[in-house]
Amino acid sequence: MASFLRSNLYFFTSPRTKSNNNSVTVRCGPRDNRSPLTRGRVLSIEAIQAIQALKRAKKGDEAKITELVSQTLSRLLKNDLLATLKELLRQDQCHPALEVFSAVRSEIWYRTDCSLYADIVSVLARNGMGEEIDRLIFDLKIGEWVPGPGDGRGLGRLIKALIDGARKESTVRIYEVMKRSGWRRRTVADEYVVKVLSRGLRKLGEGAVADEADREFGRESD
Repeated sequence: MASFLRSNLYFFTSPRTKSNNNSVTVRCGPRDNRSPLTRGRVLSIEAIQAIQALKRAKKGDEAKITELVSQTLSRLLKNDLLATLKELLRQDQCHPALEVFSAVRSEIWYRTDCSLYADIVSVLARNGMGEEIDRLIFDLKIGEWVPGPGDGRGLGRLIKALIDGARKESTVRIYEVMKRSGWRRRTVADEYVVKVLSRGLRKLGEGAVADEADREFGRESD
């Protein structure tokens, strides 16, 4: 009998319930149309408090949101700040997420991340915020993004997200940024980027720009 009780006690007790004093494990599943949490994601107490504070701010009350950003997010470390942004995106909290992204961009450690841009564009498109997408992309300054060999996957995701959202001007803008920043096709992933860009531009009615992109990046048109 004693061995049976010990066996069952072990079965119902998991070492994963342990946590330190500074973080909690988020165990809730997806609700409504939200995507599921990334497996093993841990949000610190500070990040959770920041998310709750931003969500309490009235929609459209930009002054209040901006004040919360300066007061709350300024105390977050890099990982907490990024975790806050991604959790707000997961919950389709677009306006607070954009404010947080503005704070992220102001940090000295920030480097343009095409995958992060793709995540933001996808959420904005899903919520019908086309103008905000265009503003986000047109704020991407020439020279701010330093292209590198590892950009292919994220850049391809960003272009595809813009095309799926039918953002013609923003897609053309990304091509201009690529060209003026000296982006060049180097890997198989980069070849995929050029193909997605070219086909997307044609789909959006920008055949002449697509032809120029093919010539610029050394791809034969379909």
